[in-house]
Amino acid sequence: MVIWFLILLSLFLATTILLLFHAKDGKPPLPPGPPFVPLFGNLLLLRRSVSLQNIEPLLRSLHARYGPVITLRIGSRPSIFVADRALAHRTLVSNGALFSDRPVPGAATRLFSVGRVINSARYGPRWRLLRRNLISEILQPSHVKVFSPGRRWVAGVLADRLRAHPDDPVVESFQFAMFCLLVLMCFGEKLDEEAIKKVEIAQREFLLYVTKLNVLSILPTISIFVFRNRIKTAMELQRRRKEVLLPLIQARIEFKKRKSEEKSGEDKERFLQSYVDSLLEIRIPEEGGRELTEDEIVALCSEFLNAGTDTTSTALQWIMANLVKNQEIQQRVAQEIESVVGERDIEEEDTEKMNFLKAVILEGLRRHPPGHFVLPHAVTEEAEIGGYRVPKEATVNFMVAEMALDEEVWKEPTEFKPERFLEGGEGEGVDVTGSREIKMMPFGAGRRICPGLGLAMLHLQFFVASLVREFEWLPVEGKEVDLAEKPEFTVVMKNPLRAHLVPRTKA
Repeated sequence: MVIWFLILLSLFLATTILLLFHAKDGKPPLPPGPPFVPLFGNLLLLRRSVSLQNIEPLLRSLHARYGPVITLRIGSRPSIFVADRALAHRTLVSNGALFSDRPVPGAATRLFSVGRVINSARYGPRWRLLRRNLISEILQPSHVKVFSPGRRWVAGVLADRLRAHPDDPVVESFQFAMFCLLVLMCFGEKLDEEAIKKVEIAQREFLLYVTKLNVLSILPTISIFVFRNRIKTAMELQRRRKEVLLPLIQARIEFKKRKSEEKSGEDKERFLQSYVDSLLEIRIPEEGGRELTEDEIVALCSEFLNAGTDTTSTALQWIMANLVKNQEIQQRVAQEIESVVGERDIEEEDTEKMNFLKAVILEGLRRHPPGHFVLPHAVTEEAEIGGYRVPKEATVNFMVAEMALDEEVWKEPTEFKPERFLEGGEGEGVDVTGSREIKMMPFGAGRRICPGLGLAMLHLQFFVASLVREFEWLPVEGKEVDLAEKPEFTVVMKNPLRAHLVPRTKA
């Protein structure tokens, strides 16, 4: 006990001296924050107040006390949280190159090669290459259009599942449908339900379990041994994910080899473009022009599936929950759809003429962004935010949900009011990219903005229109829609939406 006391005392004194040195070296101070214990940071405060999964209530109280930029210490590195939209714009857009890095990979990142994917890659040539490939290939508008028949197919799959499972939470059908679509875009192939579920389970099990490894960032030298069973389980789930995805990648390679030959009946259900195709063509100039490895392709495919499934299905659930809760808004959407398409089926191009539908989507993303924080940023060199110092080893977090509730911009910000995005409303012409001004940033902003922004908006507009056209969404008798939140991979409904669906009679 004496030895441990001396160690902690030494660490405390060393940290105090270091802080005093920084205070006298002429540099701006770190953003303010609560007192911390050397080595353990603010973990004791977090343990008493909230879990790391649900840190927002604590952050709100700290911002009220210390201002729009604060520092917490989660482990040994400072974590800076920005809640002010003007500072976010100045940081992410005006000084985008400086704030476009990712934090130094933690133990979990290094163990599971998360740095191989676009979202977590350090700012540099590799990140540019992978992101440019994604945007110019599968997310390029003309390529997105190729999958229009696939979206119509998925809309039918979704409607059939909702009819077949009327008592289940609708988010389960939303997730399955979005996963069908992303698998199609990733591998260029329509899979049957059993194969889709196999991929979905492998993805979700790994994704949800790996969040348990956040603890490895705290005293990593020790925790990597203390939590070795968690690491072992996560590695097994990673292996299982590879076993599921790799055959789909290999099947695509074989398909490309015989693409010029006469197609068999099996190949009629395959599309001539897919994300995997583009990954197979990538060469890494900085590493001798090598191809991507199997593990790298599996990781990038996994990222593609996760990014387009959970975020979209979560946003879809929040929007439909508000349409169930606000029947007059739903009726107005239905009337707009009928006025545009009449008796025929909805086409994707039709949604561009539906201004109120677009307003509903934007209000859903403002009020219930699937992610309440953007992925952590880091600086390429020491910088400043609002007059405070941002050291190179710090993580910088931006509070997306808080910015979208700013009363200086939004009237009655907690209310669901799509009309605010129509002519004369405070959100008229809002720029969701944040390039001109940040009023809301559900997709992030700056150089690290979500590359799938356009695809996500297309999917939300098309599927909300399809769902409202197909069914009248009514509350379940005796059950009020509960808009309480729960953080998972995204921020989901604590009590998943259940609705009474009545097929609509088309005009």
